[in-house]
Amino acid sequence: MAHEYGTLDALRKRVGAEAADSSRDDELAAALEAASRGIDRATGRRFWLDDAPVARVYRPAGRVVCEPDGDLLLVDDVGNIDVLTVEMGRGSTWTAVTDYETQPDNALADGKPITGLLRMGGWGNARVRVLTRWGWPAEPGDITEASLIQATRLYKRKDSPEGIIGSAEWGVRNLSRRDPDVWNLIEPFILPGFG
Repeated sequence: MAHEYGTLDALRKRVGAEAADSSRDDELAAALEAASRGIDRATGRRFWLDDAPVARVYRPAGRVVCEPDGDLLLVDDVGNIDVLTVEMGRGSTWTAVTDYETQPDNALADGKPITGLLRMGGWGNARVRVLTRWGWPAEPGDITEASLIQATRLYKRKDSPEGIIGSAEWGVRNLSRRDPDVWNLIEPFILPGFG
């Protein structure tokens, strides 16, 4: 998969390898991919943007929040609205919907995704089909840093196969289940119900 957070060059520096030393690249690439996918699973989202628009279908039941301005349909992260088509219907019969607003306000301008579609008249019982580019507008720096920390940890794990690490300075100790720095960096991005 080509959507790792961080780069192989940055990870090489983290583990003390020379920039031209490619002897560990397979292991480093595997660690970076595992760290990136682990962050995706822990947060319940992904931080890259689709290359092309993709359609997703939603059932409003359980996904609508009543707001003072209308009904807010919660959708997956929308990272670009150059192509954003919203339709209601089912099967092969779909009707375009244009009387909605994206939420939160100014999300894309702030480098965050759109996560809801607000509609004054409600969403009814029909399914909602949304065609757009899903994901985040840009990879957040905190996610990149968390991925590099975790990838470094995963790469060095080969030296502690039983989860025990030792040093002359600190002695022998068990590795913690979660890296507290990684967790602090990704926690603000976790969707409710994940993590």
